[in-house]
Amino acid sequence: MVEPLELGWKMKSIDSAHTHFKISKAGVYHLHIQHEKIRGVTPKMLYWWFTHIDGDMEYQGRRYPKYRIWHPLDHIEWKLAKNERPDGTIGAGSHFKIRECFGRNPKFKVNSTERVEKLDETGIRLIFKVFGVRVFSLEHWFSPCGDEDSNYRSYMIVGSERLFGRLVYNPLVRPFFFSAAMGHAWLKHNVEEVGNFEFFLPELYKAEFKD
Repeated sequence: MVEPLELGWKMKSIDSAHTHFKISKAGVYHLHIQHEKIRGVTPKMLYWWFTHIDGDMEYQGRRYPKYRIWHPLDHIEWKLAKNERPDGTIGAGSHFKIRECFGRNPKFKVNSTERVEKLDETGIRLIFKVFGVRVFSLEHWFSPCGDEDSNYRSYMIVGSERLFGRLVYNPLVRPFFFSAAMGHAWLKHNVEEVGNFEFFLPELYKAEFKD
């Protein structure tokens, strides 16, 4: 764990969004979030953020890793673990190494590497496969809401409907990495981190493109 950053924010509550957690007959977790409108943040800004998530930024007169600013309590570290893109930019083919802890609860610690399958101004999709079987995906969709705001929707799938998932991964492997309780903690965490864009991204984006 790292020390929390005290930035003076009041993060959004889970009640600000519409959330749904369903477990299929095969034991696959489906977690949906329709976030409250993201004010002052456009899809273009969100796309820029995910392609420039590495490095530090200045906030309130100090420099911090951008990833830690995104969620000042739960986020630990982000790294570009691997990149299949010949130009070295972040996008489809990049591999994100993510360390975080939902609700700062050690039982809900994440240390994973996921491949970016899609990244453009409509959203981002991260995936993870075991023996060629997709057992995790997380997709965020964003779209314009007026001239300055964004609609934002998230959908996580943990497990697989395929034979390997039903017999092996869902019942025997996933419990060591992602429990149902962790799923509920992620819903709250994601509502908070998406809501946090309003606090820092417009200012950061403007600073990056000022003359």
